[in-house]
Amino acid sequence: MSGSPSPRRTFVAEHIHVLPKSGIREFFDLVSTMKGVVSLGVGEPDFVTPWNIRESGIYSLEKGHTAYTSNLGLLPLRKAICDYVRSDYHVSYRPEDECLVTIGVSEALDMVMRAMIDPGDEVLYTEPCFVSYPAEIRMAHGVPVVVETREEDNFALNPALLREKLTPKSKILLLNFPCNPTGATLDPATMQEIADIAMEHDLLVVTDEIYSELLYEGTHTSIASLPGMRERTIFLHGFSKAFAMTGWRVGYACGPAELIDPMMKIHQYSIMCASTMSQEAALDALLHGRRAMQEMRESYCERRNVIVNGFNRMGLRCLMPKGAFYAFPNITSSGMDSVTFAKTLLQEEKVAVVPGTAFGACGEGFVRCSYAAGMDRIQLALERIAAFVERHK
Repeated sequence: MSGSPSPRRTFVAEHIHVLPKSGIREFFDLVSTMKGVVSLGVGEPDFVTPWNIRESGIYSLEKGHTAYTSNLGLLPLRKAICDYVRSDYHVSYRPEDECLVTIGVSEALDMVMRAMIDPGDEVLYTEPCFVSYPAEIRMAHGVPVVVETREEDNFALNPALLREKLTPKSKILLLNFPCNPTGATLDPATMQEIADIAMEHDLLVVTDEIYSELLYEGTHTSIASLPGMRERTIFLHGFSKAFAMTGWRVGYACGPAELIDPMMKIHQYSIMCASTMSQEAALDALLHGRRAMQEMRESYCERRNVIVNGFNRMGLRCLMPKGAFYAFPNITSSGMDSVTFAKTLLQEEKVAVVPGTAFGACGEGFVRCSYAAGMDRIQLALERIAAFVERHK
């Protein structure tokens, strides 16, 4: 039979088709086409992984350790992780069945969402937030529910605003403190209020504490350590930020065995195991990496003070972040929106910052600036930004 061919079907799944691309990556595609740019954009330590950690990875290859590990990860690494979490976060987990080594925290978060969400379940999370959170929720067929954090609250989660967003479909509360992009933290009293809400409304809490070692004021409290929370919390952490191991891609999830086991099923079928070389390097980081971590934290603290004071001097109001390695200055005094400010700054002064809207709609009026860059680069960026701000008064 002759006739016109039938139109080809659309092969891409609808929920992926409508998913926006990362606002950070799209912006830095533009940055990559320019020369001489001073970048405060990428959330990655400018330090090289400490030598002893790199040497452990190299030695792993030299010894011929190139086979699969357990799906859960190397047992010595899981034991070291559980020791570390117990000593530093005051939560005890069994390495045999309550700890899972992952391909960074990103894979751990993906597994949590796929393992715990049924279609239509609501996941509450704070904005501004790491760009992956709403996307991960949608890819698991969940419903993202934004709880806005505000400058007047130092970008901390306000328990009253959390209560306003609860519905009978609320299932998971996703936390990230210290926070990317704001550097905000939660004090113990606020953390307890949030824990009380979680228990009252029978929520599963997923806590991403990847920046917890990079704390400059006060002490860090993990919500998993509070009374009644261990059994309803999945603790996510990794090695990328504190140990400068972004490219090694090692993270982990700790939680009750009945929650880790379904995550392990997904990991087993889709990933198998994290890189053996990376796992052995991560073990060395836990055993011998604290001094290097402390030195990096002290350097970040010095840079934090310089960049935040610099923004405030030029008239861009900027809170002093208590954790992570990001400043989040308010740029509304420029009269520009976040995207216009970032693009114009890049074009005129060749300084790259990330528009606040890349981290959610309530990031409008702000830009994210990473101070995980050398002090000389930070000083040069501040000089150029000050000239830009002065010119656009």
